[in-house]
Amino acid sequence: MSHIKPAAEPARSEAGGLVLKVGLVLVALLVAAGAVVGFGVLPDRAGSNGRPTTGPASRLPPAPGPGLSLAAPPAAPAVLASAASGQPISMARLRKQVGPKLALPGLGRHFGFAVAQLGNPAAAWSHGAPGVTPASTLKLLTTTAALSVLGPEHRFTTSVVRGGTLSSIVLVGGGDPLLSESAPAGGQATATYPLPASLEELAGATAARLRSLGIPRVRLGYDASLFTGPAVNPHWPSSYLPQNVVSPISALWVDEGRKTPGLSPRSVDPALAAAEAFRVQLSDAGITVTGAVTEQSSRRTARSPVATVRSAPLEQIVQHILEQSDNEAAEVLLRQVAVAAGRPGSSSAGVATVRSELTRLGLDLTGARFYDGSGLSRDDVVPVSLLVDVIGLTADATHPQLRGVLTGLPVAGFSGSLGYRFESGGGGALGYVRAKTGTLTGVHALAGLATTTSGRTLVFAAVADRVAVRQTLLARADLDRIAAALTTCRC
Repeated sequence: MSHIKPAAEPARSEAGGLVLKVGLVLVALLVAAGAVVGFGVLPDRAGSNGRPTTGPASRLPPAPGPGLSLAAPPAAPAVLASAASGQPISMARLRKQVGPKLALPGLGRHFGFAVAQLGNPAAAWSHGAPGVTPASTLKLLTTTAALSVLGPEHRFTTSVVRGGTLSSIVLVGGGDPLLSESAPAGGQATATYPLPASLEELAGATAARLRSLGIPRVRLGYDASLFTGPAVNPHWPSSYLPQNVVSPISALWVDEGRKTPGLSPRSVDPALAAAEAFRVQLSDAGITVTGAVTEQSSRRTARSPVATVRSAPLEQIVQHILEQSDNEAAEVLLRQVAVAAGRPGSSSAGVATVRSELTRLGLDLTGARFYDGSGLSRDDVVPVSLLVDVIGLTADATHPQLRGVLTGLPVAGFSGSLGYRFESGGGGALGYVRAKTGTLTGVHALAGLATTTSGRTLVFAAVADRVAVRQTLLARADLDRIAAALTTCRC
């Protein structure tokens, strides 16, 4: 099974895997009612009398036929309610219910919290530190900007083009974050989500095309020039690469730059490693590669495309990034946002483009300073209220292209980085919270949605960023308790 990431990397960063059990997702979506209507809300738990609410009776014309008439069918019960239809929450009750949880000992000395009612921005409350280290909750900003700039159906293309001679080809990286070395085999293909493009598939198509042209031997080059600037963000700790926390970011790689799919060791040159793997794949497909694999620009030597493979749609990649907290994929999207805006494919240009795009969408980024797309940098600082605002934006019916952020959030106790959470102290939130997690050494965060017992949908963010290492598990449990308090609030 290709490029599976561990559920988490303790004391460093979050990580996830590409393989997602479809059955688990279906259960999570059914229990959490992840379907989105109107503003993208979760279902009401019950009507005001504790029973499902019902909509108006519908009437159908009589069925054709002599002497046959049918009574109107019974009214169908409503299973989803719009956020706009909910009554305003009682802030006094919310404060009474949740306030005591904001002083739990595991949250440490520096904690920020914000909450608002979805569809009712006037009902909002902030507490504690206004600016926090977001850790992986920063991915909410990156993925929102990516969906806005590129669109949910956008796909990334990896290609092979003709080189400077008839017997030379160039492997061109298109910045596919999830490109794999091998295609999922057998039953894995149906269990792998999103289904990645692979070098194996590309090599097969390339070999077939070369054989049709009567070319059994080629020289191979590679081009990863779509991205520019440092492959390692200068705002990351210098220990990240030697400790295999993250790969050097490249427009051409396989399995996110990992030497072995699913394991931590990373290649120091992911583009060259991908090209060498492609050489092997071509050989397996019956094409001989002569000479050394060399880096070259396809822009000056390319004649025509030989073969291509395309990634899964961006919306599926966003879901993967949010559910599995995929740092490398988030950093690739950061650079893709810059490229799509006509800027250099660097992390700094990506940050500038994310800022300008989110501002264009109406978000206030005052006080926000961030330097990457994944939240790995400890220099990142954002207002906790901004995390609430960006989630609210993705639920806005006027921005349907952003909905993948909302629906891609992990479900409490069921999927992604929340699959193992809320097992103690937060049981009331199981299935009623969808949230992005954030984890660095000393930093723990949750930002997402919570459905209350009275059927209101709340958007919240809670970030503790000065937690002693020995308090790690307690901090996570306390964040779960806060989210659970939101779901059980009769406010």
